[in-house]
Amino acid sequence: MDRIRIVGGNPLNGVIPISGAKNAALPLMIASLLTSDTLTLENVPHLADVEQLLRILGNHGVDVSVNGRRERQGETYSRTIHFTCRTIVDTTAPYELVSKMRASFWVIGPLLAREGQARVSLPGGCAIGTRPVDLFIDSLQALGATMEIDGGYINATAPKGGLIGAHYTFPKVSVGATHVLMMAATLARGTTVIGNAAREPEVVDLAACLNAMGAKISGAGTSTITIEGVTSLSGARHRVLPDRIETGTYAMAVAMTGGDVILEDTDISLLENAVEALRRSGATVEPVERGFRVARNGNGIRPVDVVTEPYPGFPTDLQAQFMALMTRAQGVSHVTETIFENRFMHVQELARLGAKISLSGQTARIEGVEKLRGAPVMATDLRASVSLVIAGLAAEGETMVSRVYHLDRGFERLEEKLTRCGAVVERIRD
Repeated sequence: MDRIRIVGGNPLNGVIPISGAKNAALPLMIASLLTSDTLTLENVPHLADVEQLLRILGNHGVDVSVNGRRERQGETYSRTIHFTCRTIVDTTAPYELVSKMRASFWVIGPLLAREGQARVSLPGGCAIGTRPVDLFIDSLQALGATMEIDGGYINATAPKGGLIGAHYTFPKVSVGATHVLMMAATLARGTTVIGNAAREPEVVDLAACLNAMGAKISGAGTSTITIEGVTSLSGARHRVLPDRIETGTYAMAVAMTGGDVILEDTDISLLENAVEALRRSGATVEPVERGFRVARNGNGIRPVDVVTEPYPGFPTDLQAQFMALMTRAQGVSHVTETIFENRFMHVQELARLGAKISLSGQTARIEGVEKLRGAPVMATDLRASVSLVIAGLAAEGETMVSRVYHLDRGFERLEEKLTRCGAVVERIRD
């Protein structure tokens, strides 16, 4: 099992190119199930989650090629991928595939919309909370679907003639359920209005792609999305938006270590709340052509309190990274997690590096320390794993991060990008 070795103490200087967003690429890939034509996606990152979803889509009959050629082993850069699903050959998403990644459950929406039926295993994914599928079930039932749970699977059936447009308001904001309901509603008869919809940029990106395919969606990016159903969708070409979580992660790494880095091929407007928190911590953040610049000179890190919230609030996917930054702040800061109930598993690992963090319910109190010291640590989930990398970059001596398969799910070429900016980071293959 691979590990990552980090020798801390070097500031980061240079340019870091930002990859396409995993959280946008996954629903965009699943949207290929909605049409028999070819959907071409540009700027798709090479990540473990993407590769797993390619296998799942292949199980349903999606033919995949990269830049006009068959998928190649060992490809390590963002790619252009062509998805063609002439016929859905299987409407079952089996446990052995879905259990490895929660987002693969989202195929239930397109399968139900296009084929009128789906049998999908209950999902897996990171162990950061229960994340029930009730919202998915309730919202698809609002479109007329019959949903039954049997033997760990959801058996979904559309009414005769297909799904029917409806008004549905989510009792709580859910990005995944918004994706699924929006995809399903594109082929429903009549108009669907989604209330309390997720407003994330990834939802806007999916809507833009679906509209390019012939859907009629308005209001994406607001809390109310309206979809006028169409009889079929066509192919399209769409570029995946930049990864705002990767962007924020590297910005926090620069703020942690000091230095001066241009984050390239990204957009500062995608994470305004996190940028404001970084500025309050003492980092310089300013837009430049094709991205933005993050810098911190020898001045100390100021403590900042943050609360995770649905977009446009502070992202839960940057909570662990920001907590790592606050371990070196000159004072006490607080991080409150409101999205997932079990997303503080990185706290004990940060403590191994010398961090002083105490928990009270869903709030972490971080007392900044003068220095961190390298130690062996273990990744527990995707975002927690990169928080340990950030802390290791600023720690004295060597930090060894194990179970880095979590990192490979969401960060493309992490070691290479950091090494180019002066960090001492290497992957050790056992």
